[in-house]
Amino acid sequence: MAEPETTSVADNELDPAFDLAEPPALTSPLFFNSPHSGRIYPKAFLRASRLDATTLRRSEDAFVDQLLEGVARTGTPLMSARFPRAYLDVNREPYELDPRMFEGRLPNFVNTRSLRVAGGLGTIARVVGEAQEIYAARLPVDEALGRIEELYKPYHRTLRRMLNKIHRQFGAALLVDCHSMPSSSLARDERPRADIVLGDRYGTSCGAAIMDCADLTLRGLGYGVARNKPYAGGFITEHYGNPSAGFHVIQVEINRALYMDERQFGLLPSFGRLAQDLLALRDALAALPFGGLESFSAAAE
Repeated sequence: MAEPETTSVADNELDPAFDLAEPPALTSPLFFNSPHSGRIYPKAFLRASRLDATTLRRSEDAFVDQLLEGVARTGTPLMSARFPRAYLDVNREPYELDPRMFEGRLPNFVNTRSLRVAGGLGTIARVVGEAQEIYAARLPVDEALGRIEELYKPYHRTLRRMLNKIHRQFGAALLVDCHSMPSSSLARDERPRADIVLGDRYGTSCGAAIMDCADLTLRGLGYGVARNKPYAGGFITEHYGNPSAGFHVIQVEINRALYMDERQFGLLPSFGRLAQDLLALRDALAALPFGGLESFSAAAE
């Protein structure tokens, strides 16, 4: 049997690995991030997969980076991955890996027992969609470690640098981590999903006033909003959210049916309205009194 083909950013397909729209001058403590909207699928990855490109895209937060382009024109930084989530997931710990996927021994420090690994959705995903296996054969361990070194770590270094820069200037930083969700799943007992799900790790990743402001703003624009269920926030929300130190993170999950044809991966006419409404959300969050979020929240109750 032939050795599985390895993929590397040395192929220049993922150079640069992510985009950062960094304005010359910051206008607020906000920073928007789209870690799962990447749609450059390396050729070697496609050859190694047992799935076609359309099936692989089912895990992609399609067009979320484009929904946020208006935000970047307001002086608010916007970061987005160019590599797809099915290839590498930066919303995981750096080393959440499933040993069943790889030829060779994983390093001892790898987390092989997380619930996300068990579900096939570690840093290197094993499945997409409804538990469809991605790879036709096991990958070399060095392939996984290479993706983490060349893509994951630079992404998080840049994310951390920007948050620290914003925090130094404003005394606080708010990361708005943006994602999309399928409008439905195959689970028969699942209720219809909200238009937007806001996640703050059940009150631990951002000040209460931020969550309240996002909720009220989106409801005022006509959206059905849920909090923390079924999405409370992933690694980025949990890892970077530290409200007591002035680092706030809120996750925003957008129902794909609001703006796209989920089967054909085409944009709907409603895309423009949603993009404008996300800009209104940005404006509402930027107007918050970041120097006194606790007192603001208490006054709003």
